[in-house]
Amino acid sequence: MGMAQIGVLGLGVMGQNLALNLAEKGLRVAGHDAWPEPVDKLNALATGALDVQGFKELAQFVQSLERPRRIILLVKAGDVVDATLARLVPLLSPDDIVIDGGNEFFRNTERRAAELEPQGVRYFGMGVSGGEEGARHGPSLMPGGDRRAYDALAPILDKIAAKADGSCVTYVGPGGSGHYVKMVHNGIEYGDMQLIAEAYDVLKHLGGLSNHQLADTFDAWNRGELQSFLIEISAHILRKADPELPGRDLIDSIADAASMKGTGKWTVQEAAEIGAPVPTIASAVDARVLSSNRKERALMRVLPGPTPSPSASRDPRLVDDVRAALYAAKACAYAQGFALLGQASRVHAWKLNLAELARIWTGGCIIRAQFLGRIKESFTAQPDLVNLLLAEGFQRELGERQGAYRRVLSQAISAGLPMPAHASALAYYDTVRRERLPQNLTQAQRDYFGAHTYERTDRPGTFHTEWTRS
Repeated sequence: MGMAQIGVLGLGVMGQNLALNLAEKGLRVAGHDAWPEPVDKLNALATGALDVQGFKELAQFVQSLERPRRIILLVKAGDVVDATLARLVPLLSPDDIVIDGGNEFFRNTERRAAELEPQGVRYFGMGVSGGEEGARHGPSLMPGGDRRAYDALAPILDKIAAKADGSCVTYVGPGGSGHYVKMVHNGIEYGDMQLIAEAYDVLKHLGGLSNHQLADTFDAWNRGELQSFLIEISAHILRKADPELPGRDLIDSIADAASMKGTGKWTVQEAAEIGAPVPTIASAVDARVLSSNRKERALMRVLPGPTPSPSASRDPRLVDDVRAALYAAKACAYAQGFALLGQASRVHAWKLNLAELARIWTGGCIIRAQFLGRIKESFTAQPDLVNLLLAEGFQRELGERQGAYRRVLSQAISAGLPMPAHASALAYYDTVRRERLPQNLTQAQRDYFGAHTYERTDRPGTFHTEWTRS
């Protein structure tokens, strides 16, 4: 093996598969991990024409790379990245490039880039989406930061990215924009997954559909407007038999407690910070937190209320209504995510191309879907579109689905079935389309107890009232 053209530091599932992807595309690849077992595994997998070699010593790994060195970092976000850089950077030279491909908080990425700049090391963050399969065969890549570093890596990233409407990679923008965009991608993913889970819940517990009937339903949806990776895998999941309990479906043996990492929480926090509401994503984060607190939920079962159960007189429109509601709620969730990206672009002066971001998400990533092609078209036609819901096609489609959407929520509420993401999406829709909101009372209350002032509808300026005076 000659000098490696690129290195992968961190050989967990994502790192190992990305290293093999790079090698399969004709690159000479070096790999390193702090633990010996992943290195041995990579070397065992490096067979045939794959020009890849794992190193157990960090110095040997760095020495194996041609200059300027190009290293993709795939280790756990946070302190582990800082500890890894503390070991790695003394071995590097000016103009070497380090790409953080993990799910890192964008502020950390910006801090590290600033710290390494005086040493001449070019550091940037790159969102990588697609999971194990994507890393191996073609992920969606969201690099942002040093433009010269990106240009030096662009031919390589183009080779390994998923292919759908071109390569699913683009230069996102300066600073920590790459990791920010990946954060919002994951926030949208949280919302999408929760919406699908709620649709499953309604059809199973109000509609009485069996798991295999649900799988058939999801398969049918995946051939239409709801076509997506998440709908596709949901159908596969619902057909899977439990290998431990014959005659039982695996989905019914899985605990109803969803875990999460940091990106969904960060999305909600950052949205609040810059004033971009994402209630459906927030509802999805809350739903995971609530689901994980199983002991408290067990105590709360004494609370009165209806118990969801299939009705013999089930509305024959239910399946079609749920499909319509899911599509409409999904549009609202994506509208929130893209509005957040638009606002972040203005606040941070990143000049994000929302049409291009929708394009690179059409393949490779977890939220890849036919739906994103529609979003790309909308922002291509109107680059300054304030909100996706204002695009002509989406206006019409949500109007057509209003009755079904509201029927589904009404039935779920009456039956005691929680649909927080669907409900928040509809509330968002109704809020943004309403001419006058009740926050006039909120402003009056703030002025009453804190003299915070308010504005009037009939004249400019700010006003304060002595509310207790007659």
